[in-house]
Amino acid sequence: MNNDFTEKDYEEINALMRYPEFLDKHLNYFEDTSEIAIPRDPIDKVIFQNEAKSAIRKIAQNKGHILMVGRPGTGKSLLANMFKEVIDVSLGDYIRPKDAIAAYPGKDDNHVRFAYGDPDIIEKQIEKISEDIDKARNSVEPFSLRDQIRGVNRVKNLLFLITLASIGLGLFYSQAFILTGLAGIGTIFMYMQVNNHKVQEKIQQDNQAGRRNEVKFLQDMIPEMLYDPRKDQDLMISISEPDARNMKGGFRHDPYQSGNLQTPIHKRTYLGAHAKAPIIYIDELKTLVRSGYMSSLLEIMQNKEYILEGGKNTGSGAADRAENPLSANNIIIACCNHDTLSFLQSEGDGAFLSRIEDKGEIIQMESSVTETPETLFQVAQFIKQEVNNLGNDFRSTWGEIIEAEGHAGVRRRSEKIFGKALPMGYTLKEREFARDAVTEIIKELRCRASDGKLSALLRPINGIIKTAEHEAILENSDLVRSRHVKKALTEHLSLEGSLSREATRHKKELKNYISSMTDSIGYVVGLAVISSQASGQMFGQPLPIHCQINSGGADSVAASGKTGDIAKAAAQNVRASIKKTFRKIGAPYIGYEMHIEYIQAHGGVEGDSASIAIDVALISDYIKMPVNQQFGITGSLTGDIILAVGGVTEKVRSIMDPDLNMLGACIPWQNKDDIEPLLVNVESEFILNGDIPGIRIFRGDNSQNPFDIYFIKTKYNAYRILMGIDRNEFEEKMARRSRMDFDFMKSMKSGAEQACPTNEQSREGEPALS
Repeated sequence: MNNDFTEKDYEEINALMRYPEFLDKHLNYFEDTSEIAIPRDPIDKVIFQNEAKSAIRKIAQNKGHILMVGRPGTGKSLLANMFKEVIDVSLGDYIRPKDAIAAYPGKDDNHVRFAYGDPDIIEKQIEKISEDIDKARNSVEPFSLRDQIRGVNRVKNLLFLITLASIGLGLFYSQAFILTGLAGIGTIFMYMQVNNHKVQEKIQQDNQAGRRNEVKFLQDMIPEMLYDPRKDQDLMISISEPDARNMKGGFRHDPYQSGNLQTPIHKRTYLGAHAKAPIIYIDELKTLVRSGYMSSLLEIMQNKEYILEGGKNTGSGAADRAENPLSANNIIIACCNHDTLSFLQSEGDGAFLSRIEDKGEIIQMESSVTETPETLFQVAQFIKQEVNNLGNDFRSTWGEIIEAEGHAGVRRRSEKIFGKALPMGYTLKEREFARDAVTEIIKELRCRASDGKLSALLRPINGIIKTAEHEAILENSDLVRSRHVKKALTEHLSLEGSLSREATRHKKELKNYISSMTDSIGYVVGLAVISSQASGQMFGQPLPIHCQINSGGADSVAASGKTGDIAKAAAQNVRASIKKTFRKIGAPYIGYEMHIEYIQAHGGVEGDSASIAIDVALISDYIKMPVNQQFGITGSLTGDIILAVGGVTEKVRSIMDPDLNMLGACIPWQNKDDIEPLLVNVESEFILNGDIPGIRIFRGDNSQNPFDIYFIKTKYNAYRILMGIDRNEFEEKMARRSRMDFDFMKSMKSGAEQACPTNEQSREGEPALS
């Protein structure tokens, strides 16, 4: 009998079982997270991503650009904020702008000019100009007819004197009384004229009350301070949708363009991130590509200045333009996913990437990291940081209520939220994580990665930590325990996780129905995964497969439903492996029609991880051996050997629910490390099925409810576990069935020749040559 396993292989499996001891050894320096210190260095607060953190420190010293490439949740935004903090404490006083930016009218109504200067001096100058204009506005001289009244009074007084003199003269010459009459009438008229002028003066003065000089044309010349470094202290501006408007700035629309109501151009001008911020953070570079701003950004990164122009082809502001450039010596921090990176590599021959590399670095964010004592410590540190953040959230939301009503008031209000009575000692305060709860988080990170690594996609873990915290608070537990984390894992699911759970429940009923209605020949339980679009997390689920192999007809393989290219190629590989088996055992191959059905896989199937399951189902149907429906299987079949596939941890975990009535799984030998996290906080033991090693995990207490996981190297190992036959039995059954098919086809051919003689036989009465 061929033995595919050695003593070294068995030792490796036993080493896997010591994984819980490895965790305990490297986490025994604390009992709960209250004993963990958080580093003061902002960058060290970001866990994992050692290469990225090292690169950021170098770039911070050189004031270079950064492009971080990675999946959502790997810490790109957090690293950008930490980069800003490091720059602030190290170079902030140097790179923070000190000059204000003032705008004033240009050569005509559509042009503006900019000036840089000390904000205190500019402010004083603007205030002085405004005060002078206010004085000019209010310096209206009062209306007066004093000069006219004075002249009339002179004439009136002169006529009055003539009147008096003519009276005296009339005593001697009577003709003088004529002059007296005329002078008297003139005096009376002048008196009336004086009074009339005074009335007119009074009326005009009353009408003039509150009037000011028209000085709008002077006000329109007052400079406008567009940027004041004393008020805007932020080193970094975060731009979610970069375009010319928020990156460069522009000119606002002027709704009043006539009737002397128009707003001058410099008062309609606003500045964008390039002019105001030393550091610009672009959260998702894909939005910049979509907005068409890439060419402008490349030009500004090269020239470090730009001319502000109107942003639209028509309407107010379309013809507006600056006469002199604005400075734009920015540090660009950008983030993107791998699909955007592929576009940037082809767009403009990678011009943007070239600009980044010229004065900075392109940083590849890790989706998973190797599990080491250092990374285990960082996980504990991360949990401690999230516990502190949750405590700050509690104090921000409930602080005033706690101060006014105490925790009893919080409990009463929380009972209305939850709709049930809460423990009398209920205290809304963050709980530290016990060591076993930290271990459970590490287990989850291992389950979400592969190859013995920890997932670096931490954003979904934040929600699990907070949910576990709330479970401990509702239970009024002093610490967060592993049971709280386990419950949080069942409740805190993404959309895909919820769909996967529903699908698994449906597959349970489907599997039980298939087992009860069939002889299990040609049926096998494959294992599949679906991935979350948001977090990248994989969720496993069973995938029932039915296969048939019929002799004669077309020599082909057909897979029904929405089958991807890789899945189709995998089916062809299985066919080739079966044909190779016939050649190896020297059995005749007459051509077979092979049919593959992924039962109720309405969403389609892609990948090669079901190829070993397909092979088992086809062989089962060919040799008429039932397949154990209580075992799942996954692996990529290449010839006779089974290669590693992805998502094994989640695949196995998906069928470990006792309600599914599954007793075990077969996984590729190369995926053995993916089983380590499933050994945390459970009992386990080493097992053998023949020479095939495995691990038995007890899903219940006191070694109850076992679940066996076997590590297979070849398809013959799979036949042993799922059909109970070794290689020799398999080859004998294959040869026997092949000979039966060959004899059957030969007899069919002979019968057909006898029933239908050839033309030569009809003409000559002689048997035809075969």
